[in-house]
Amino acid sequence: MKSRCFFYKKKNYSIVSNGVVTKKSYSNIALIKYWGKRKNKIQIPMNSSISYSLEKVYTVTKLIYSLKEIKKKRSIKIFFSGKEKTNFLPKIFEFFHRISFYCSYLRYFNFVIKTDNTFPHSSGIASSASSMSALALCIMEIEKKLDSSLKEAFFLKKASFLARLGSGSACRSIYPGLVVWGKHKSIKGSNNLYSIPYPYKIHPIFKKIWDTILVIDEEPKKILSSKGHQLMNHHPYAKERLKFANRNMDQLISILKIGDFPKFGELIEHESLNLHAMIMTSNPYFLWMRPNTLHVLHKVWDFRKQSKKNIYFTLDAGANVHLLYPIQEKKVIIRWIYSELIYYCKKIIESFCQ
Repeated sequence: MKSRCFFYKKKNYSIVSNGVVTKKSYSNIALIKYWGKRKNKIQIPMNSSISYSLEKVYTVTKLIYSLKEIKKKRSIKIFFSGKEKTNFLPKIFEFFHRISFYCSYLRYFNFVIKTDNTFPHSSGIASSASSMSALALCIMEIEKKLDSSLKEAFFLKKASFLARLGSGSACRSIYPGLVVWGKHKSIKGSNNLYSIPYPYKIHPIFKKIWDTILVIDEEPKKILSSKGHQLMNHHPYAKERLKFANRNMDQLISILKIGDFPKFGELIEHESLNLHAMIMTSNPYFLWMRPNTLHVLHKVWDFRKQSKKNIYFTLDAGANVHLLYPIQEKKVIIRWIYSELIYYCKKIIESFCQ
């Protein structure tokens, strides 16, 4: 694993006075969830995680930068869907503070951030992942303008490293396909500082996965994921959760190779329910699921038993449900979803797991 200083480049940049960069970055859905951060560490996960990027669920960010007066403090403004959002500023300022050592050129600029999503923010569809990774990509695009020798591999690796300092899961949104973040003994190249594309053989069935997202609740979560991560530091079951996650990752490596979709589905369902069990048994405890979340889960179980179709769910840190299934079975499953599940959700988002 490279040290953090690998991403620090002490050199004189060719500073330009102003400019605009625009980047798109995708949300992701974790199959093995990262839950909990190493105590007294900045954005270092307790366990490794693996996710799919979602083609239709993304953030587009425009970063406008202009040369500032040296003695003045940096100015940052942020607009979401055309409206200024001052409540987003503390997180953005903290992010810029964290990355300042690795991106020294940022001190020369003021910034205006204009961002928009194709999905509701802060509702449990990893909006922080797509937004912080899009911002990290914009920052790396500035660095590329200042340093023409920058190679693509380094560009992406550092973007993942920076994104992690804004939101842990954001580091997985830099790459398409299956992406791993967090050191795991069975995955070569995996580390805690940035993500890597999944390095091993994947059965063809897992290269054509469809994700139907049932948006049960569009409102921002009352308890943010960052709070839930903090509660893992004193959780009575934290050690068992870590063992469980590592064991699931080992099992998933084998499943991805042989193409056993039912075992894949059972594992991701169990993994997501284990995550929510940790949430419900933390102190203080809380619930992200809503009554309609539970209705959907039972409906899926019943339909799968009756139809023998390969449809399985996973949940992130929220009330919304991701239904994963092979594209080959999409026709029948989509018809059932729109006839039986549409009543339980505010909207439905369809996306290919790219």
